[in-house]
Amino acid sequence: MKIYKANILFTKEKNQFEVIENGYVAVEDGRVVRVGQSLAELNVGDAEVVDFGDSLLIPAMNDMHVHAPQYRNQGIAMDLELIPWLNNYTFPEEAKYCNEEYAERMYRRFVRDLWRFGTMRTVAFATIHEQGTRLLMNLFRQAGMGAFVGKVDMDRNCPDSLVQDVESAVRANEALIAEFNRPDDLVRPIITPRFIPSCTPQMLKACGELAKRYNLPVQSHLSENTGEIAWVRELEPQSKNYGDAYNRYGLFGQTPTIMAHCVWTDGEELELMKQNHVMVAHCPTSNLNLASGMAPVRRFLDEGMWVGLGSDISGGHDLSIFRMIVYAIQVSKMHYQKDRTKPFLTLPEAFWLATKSAGQFFGKVGSFEPGYEFDALVIDDSALNHDNYSLLHRLERFIYLGDDRHIVRRFCRGQEISEPEV
Repeated sequence: MKIYKANILFTKEKNQFEVIENGYVAVEDGRVVRVGQSLAELNVGDAEVVDFGDSLLIPAMNDMHVHAPQYRNQGIAMDLELIPWLNNYTFPEEAKYCNEEYAERMYRRFVRDLWRFGTMRTVAFATIHEQGTRLLMNLFRQAGMGAFVGKVDMDRNCPDSLVQDVESAVRANEALIAEFNRPDDLVRPIITPRFIPSCTPQMLKACGELAKRYNLPVQSHLSENTGEIAWVRELEPQSKNYGDAYNRYGLFGQTPTIMAHCVWTDGEELELMKQNHVMVAHCPTSNLNLASGMAPVRRFLDEGMWVGLGSDISGGHDLSIFRMIVYAIQVSKMHYQKDRTKPFLTLPEAFWLATKSAGQFFGKVGSFEPGYEFDALVIDDSALNHDNYSLLHRLERFIYLGDDRHIVRRFCRGQEISEPEV
């Protein structure tokens, strides 16, 4: 057992922080045993104490939607909408990942930068390439960081170099599943049909069957762009809505499911998401960069839906989930200008989205409550002129003003994570 001493901040509930000044958290076998104000309160005998002084100790970040092979395209073509952006920039970049040397070079940089920004758990899209996906999963394993990684499946409406027939896609998925699908592993597969427009009914059916057969989670995109929604209506005329199209193939909550964006989700689609407990990955920078619209996160929370934050590299331009906290609050303020009956997000709510709410997808992750896995960051904010500020204001200033230089220690499942090799 180890005891960590610091100024501890986390969110048990979405509307308030738990703050323990000069507090202690006891960790054993990678999980929090107790947290409290004093060693006597913890009642842990003579366990080793690691003192982080005046630093802040907070849960690590979780990125619930990111395209790893788009890492190199960050900040490029931000003046295009979704479909031309995919065709002219994204698909050509992803095609390069047939080259294993290129894939490893880029993926190493990607994993290192997740580490830099304090993201210890990730839900990632790879590409259609089996070996490239394996490389990414092994890099997460070597780093000691948690991830669900999806080999992307698609067989229409994309370049020939990214088309994979259904039989080959199933075979590649099953090879990765055989290698990585162990329940306690930090790195596991996730079934990943790219989105309805790029998958034939046969591919969607095969993906649903894989998820069911191996009890694997699912990730994809939903109702991001009005043109995309109209396209789905043409491709799946028998479906009531975009979400129902996934649902008909067993890809909408039959196993744990994340749908990114949900900008235009409403009505029957929203009710189906609630009924099936489908998680929303809110990607605020992508909403803005691709001119898709702004997801109604306040409504999702009020409706009791399950929401996390995603960077959506490279539709989003920033890999930092701390920045996503800021952008999520700002996007909600734009909604507030349209409808003042619904308040904008508060800091504890946005922080909770990035930590405990998102962390549920990985199990008991994202809090310092007993039984939770110890994913944590130590923040030295002394360079941010924090004198005479409360601990809450110090955390707020770090989220808005800080960067990776202020993150001095990182933990995932109780293990300290050193900088991955590039």
